[in-house]
Amino acid sequence: MIRREVRVGSRASKLAMAQTQWVISRLQEAVPAARFTIVPIRTEGDVDRTTPLEAMGGRGVFVREVERRLLEGDVDLAVHSLKDLPTKETEGLVLAAVPKREDPRDAVISREGVDFLALSPGKVIGTGSPRRRAQLAYARPDLAFTAVRGNIDTRIAKAMQGELDAVVLAMAGLLRARIQAPARPIPMELCLPAPGQAALALQAREGDGEIQRLAATIDDPSTHRAVACERRLLGLLGGGCHAPVAAYCRAAGDEWALDACVGLADGSRLIRISCRGATPEAVLEVAYGELVSQGALEILQEGERSGP
Repeated sequence: MIRREVRVGSRASKLAMAQTQWVISRLQEAVPAARFTIVPIRTEGDVDRTTPLEAMGGRGVFVREVERRLLEGDVDLAVHSLKDLPTKETEGLVLAAVPKREDPRDAVISREGVDFLALSPGKVIGTGSPRRRAQLAYARPDLAFTAVRGNIDTRIAKAMQGELDAVVLAMAGLLRARIQAPARPIPMELCLPAPGQAALALQAREGDGEIQRLAATIDDPSTHRAVACERRLLGLLGGGCHAPVAAYCRAAGDEWALDACVGLADGSRLIRISCRGATPEAVLEVAYGELVSQGALEILQEGERSGP
């Protein structure tokens, strides 16, 4: 099936390397004869770890250089955290596969090792995500939130060493990187994930059928349909991949369920809806209509005017 060595491009971070190795292991199980080489790529977001992501143009800063190397043929396949991919597909590239999703919840890490709701009033929580801040500040207006950048180990260290009282990270990253930390998952009722959170994206060149077929061997159709629904909702709302929009779609028996919310990053206003339907497309249509009718577009516009 594969007659050449497959060069797999990925961000050079610890988490990205762990995710890419996981993908290669799954591909190797599916196609034992295939040979792989990881090509680490430093992205704009990896080089600059201090500027807020919103000021740098959103999470696209983590994928642009990888996509460029893929388009130019330096690598054959790219592995991304799906939530980092802009909703508009890059010309010349295709989303070839989405493997089974990891735990999509967020988690709080503190020296006390307590649940989010058990944090003492006035504690300072580190998160660079407007989506997390919008929901968590709405649930706990008595806490303080501050932006934080850096890799997973750096952010955890800020909480463990007392620079911050706690940090909020994705459970999926902690699990994939096998990081031992006093992480307490945050219930979905308090904080919905970003569209595509906990899912990985395998990206290939548009005309490279051989690599697309290889990637498809580990595609999970249910996850693929679910995250496509979430990303489509984000696109319809006109929000970038760093907007304060959350969405979680999944199969629920014979139906599909979609929970979503839009809010202001300071937690002063939040809209949250839950819908069910026969297909992801059907539930998406209902969810979008409900969000718009409740003022989601106005909230997003207000957030843009307020700035990062």
